[in-house]
Amino acid sequence: MKDKVVAIVGPTAVGKTSLGMELAKRFNGEIISGDSMQIYKGMDIGTAKVTEEEKKAIPHHMIDIKEADEPFSVSEFQTSVQKHIEEINKRNKLPIIVGGTGLYIDAVLTGYQFSEQKRDPIYQDKIEAEIEKHGIDHVYQRLLQVDPTQAKSIHPNNVRRVIRAIEIYDRTGQTMTEHLASQQKESPYRSVRIGLEMERSLLYDRINQRVDLMLEEGLLNEVQFFYDQGLANAQSMKAIGYKEFIPYFEGEYDLTRAIELLKRNSRRYAKRQYTWFKNKMDVKWYQISPDNKAQVFEKIYMDLAGILKDI
Repeated sequence: MKDKVVAIVGPTAVGKTSLGMELAKRFNGEIISGDSMQIYKGMDIGTAKVTEEEKKAIPHHMIDIKEADEPFSVSEFQTSVQKHIEEINKRNKLPIIVGGTGLYIDAVLTGYQFSEQKRDPIYQDKIEAEIEKHGIDHVYQRLLQVDPTQAKSIHPNNVRRVIRAIEIYDRTGQTMTEHLASQQKESPYRSVRIGLEMERSLLYDRINQRVDLMLEEGLLNEVQFFYDQGLANAQSMKAIGYKEFIPYFEGEYDLTRAIELLKRNSRRYAKRQYTWFKNKMDVKWYQISPDNKAQVFEKIYMDLAGILKDI
């Protein structure tokens, strides 16, 4: 019989962490972080990582497993999380994936099989040189021509994914979209996918407040620490919450501008997350607000209890 797994998804700051904690308490669960940045040690404030007290109350996985200068891939995430799901089920507990990195979570739940084509460093150097000379838009426009479906799902600034999509086409003759279409459609798990959504103006207010709180908690010092380690170009520092401060450290703009950009980028990211989950995953959505949180959570508990009995 397939293993069970619950996934809690939705945009940043919507309340996924608190729901995950409550579900884990009620259903004898363990939490697996579905955030691609919480894997990095020391990057605590900017990734809204759970507290040590919360980790003591409920076992958490996929947190603090990498140094900030180490690369990390969706395939590595998939392999690690699948192992955790198996082990948690063997303990007769419920694995609960909580996070907003849709591509990573979807790769786990669908059992996505990655292209056997290994990354070619020589090819990557060639494309990176092309980007350096002509700009990322030059390469992105080519991706739009050969694989418009995949191009529309990748932000032009996500250089690694743009290069990978082009590389697969150039080396295999098959687009990333064609590769995805050939994947198995049936999940390897008995999965339940719960989504939290919030009226946009309320969510944006929460995001702005979260950024202010992060700054009060010492976000600037956290980013400065990694910048001083010479990690300005590391994969980890390209995340929202970190990359906005690098130009500030380098004198390109002032702190007020950095904070404005962080809030703006966080709001835009929340919008992209919501759109991605709506379009790419089969999710049962619950509308939440500060006023109805308790009632909505209770509804989710009741619904999940019924679903888990039947799967």
